[in-house]
Amino acid sequence: MPQVNRVAMLSLHTSPLEQPGSGDAGGMNVYVRSVAVEMAKMGVEVDIFTRACAPDQPHAVELAPGVTVHHVTAGPRRKVPKELLPKLSAELVEGVARSALHSPRFDALHSHYWVSGVAGLSLARHWDVPLVHTMHTMARVKNLQLQPGETPEPQVRIHGEQDIVDSAARLIANTTTEADELAAWYGADPASIDVVAPGVDLEVFSPAGREEARTRRGLRRDEFHVVFAGRIQRMKGPQVLVDSAARLRACRPDIPLRVSILGAPSGSEVLDLEAAIRAHGLQGVVQLHPPVAPPGLAGWFRSADVVAVPSFSESFGLVALEAQACGTPVLAADVGGLPKAVSSGSTGVLVQGHDPSRWAVEFEALYDHRAWRMELGRSAAEHARSFGWRRTAALTTQSYLHAADQSAAHAVGN
Repeated sequence: MPQVNRVAMLSLHTSPLEQPGSGDAGGMNVYVRSVAVEMAKMGVEVDIFTRACAPDQPHAVELAPGVTVHHVTAGPRRKVPKELLPKLSAELVEGVARSALHSPRFDALHSHYWVSGVAGLSLARHWDVPLVHTMHTMARVKNLQLQPGETPEPQVRIHGEQDIVDSAARLIANTTTEADELAAWYGADPASIDVVAPGVDLEVFSPAGREEARTRRGLRRDEFHVVFAGRIQRMKGPQVLVDSAARLRACRPDIPLRVSILGAPSGSEVLDLEAAIRAHGLQGVVQLHPPVAPPGLAGWFRSADVVAVPSFSESFGLVALEAQACGTPVLAADVGGLPKAVSSGSTGVLVQGHDPSRWAVEFEALYDHRAWRMELGRSAAEHARSFGWRRTAALTTQSYLHAADQSAAHAVGN
C-alpha cells in the first residue's frame, strides 16, 4: 500500500524564505512554508526547491526540522521577472534534478504555480512519481479581471496551465469556486480535484493584545483604523482603498480616519500610491509602510478596526483569514475565494464591485455601528479557529496518497 514519507515541493518563482508582501512573495509563500512545516511534524520529510536569486545564497537551508529549502541555479543568481522564467524552464528542471541527485526517493511531487507545474511535469516523469499541483492563480481567470494598464497573462502560461491540468495526477484547489473554475476554464475532471482550504497560524494570529497593539502604533482610542496588507499592484486593489478613503473624508469629515497600507511594489508594474495620496490631500490620513514578518503583521491586524481586501482576483485570500484570526472584521471584494474566507454579515462584509463610493459607504456603516463591528470581530476570531495549517497539511497528504494509489493502479494495469 502506498505511503508518503518524503515529498518534493517546487516553488521555483518565489522562495518560502522571502518576505510576503514584497516582489512576487505573498500568500503562496506562507502556504508552502506552513504546509511543509506541519507535514514535517507529522513525520513527512519535505524538500522545497526554489530558484537561487542571490550570489551568496547557500545550496540548502533547513527551514525547520524535516524541511529543507534547496536553492537551484538556473539563469543568473539574481532576481528576474517571473515573466522571464519560462525561458529558464529546462535549466530549472536540470537544476532541481541535480540538487536531488543524492536524495532518497520521493513519494510525491507537489508543484505550486504554473512555472513550477511545467517543470514538475518533466521531473515527475524523470523520477517516476505522481505530480500534485496547486494553481494558486490561473491565467484565464486573471485575464477576466484585468485592470487599466495591466498586461494580459501570456499564451505560454495558458498553454502551460492546460498541460498541467491534463497531465497532473491530482489538482488541489483552495475552494470549491476554484475547483469549478478549473473545470470550466481548463476542462479539469472534477474527480481529479481535491479541495483543501489554506490555514492560519493560530499561535501568531490571535486576538490577544488588541489595545496594546493600538497603543504601540500611536492610535487614539477614537480613531477609525483601516489596514491593507499585500503587494502594491492593481490586482490587489490598494488604489480602491485610497480612492474610497478620499470619498469617505469628503462626505464624513467627522470620522477620525487613519489608513495603513503595508506592502511593496510587485514586478515591473508601477502603481504610484504616493501620488494618489497627494492628489486627494490624504497626507497624514493614509500612510504607507513596508511589509513585515508575521508577528508584526498580526500586531497591525489587531490594531485595526477593519482590514480591507479590495482584490480583483483571489484564489482564497489568506490575509482575510489572518485578520479574522486577530479578531478584526474584514471588508472584502466579493471575488474568487474571498466569499469562502469571509462570512458576509457574520465575520465581515463582502462588497460587490470596486466602486470607491460603495466602499466608502461600507466603511461609514462599520464606523457608525461600533457594537456591530465588535460583534463581527468576535465572530471572525471564532470562524478562523477552524482553519489550522495542520488540517491543511493532513488533507494535502491525503491528496498525495490518492495520487500514489492512482499511479500504483495504473502501473498494475499496464
